[in-house]
Amino acid sequence: MRAGRKHGTMQAMTDSEGVHPGAHSGAEVVAFERGPAPANSSAVLCPAGRPAPRPVSFDRRELQAILNVYGRRVAEGEWRDYAIDFTPLKAVFAIFRRASETPLYRIEKTPALAARQGAFAVVSSSGMVLKRGRDLARVLAVIDRRLKLVE
Repeated sequence: MRAGRKHGTMQAMTDSEGVHPGAHSGAEVVAFERGPAPANSSAVLCPAGRPAPRPVSFDRRELQAILNVYGRRVAEGEWRDYAIDFTPLKAVFAIFRRASETPLYRIEKTPALAARQGAFAVVSSSGMVLKRGRDLARVLAVIDRRLKLVE
């Protein structure tokens, strides 16, 4: 059963006309017809037709610095798990003592703040910003406890 005009209109389809994941038998599924694919079909488009913003991510050097600190603390038995999240506004590396808890620390990269306060920040579990800056190594020094030689 099809209803509607040709280009860009909604059409109702029954299960016998097309398979839709999650559709129940006898239910109608609403689909949109689109025109031909754009020349750059690998780009993901937003509903308004603009390209979707690319997520912010850590580059190799930044991720290596974070994992160095994380690895030392895992070896000491203090941290056990981590999570990484990439959104269009910021990248977050969350550090957990146990997997079922809230993160102890979040290392955030927010490029929108790079010119003002610095792109990197370490945030505690209570939401307090412990350190913010442009240099990731200096920001990570807040949570990196190295052994010091006492003479």
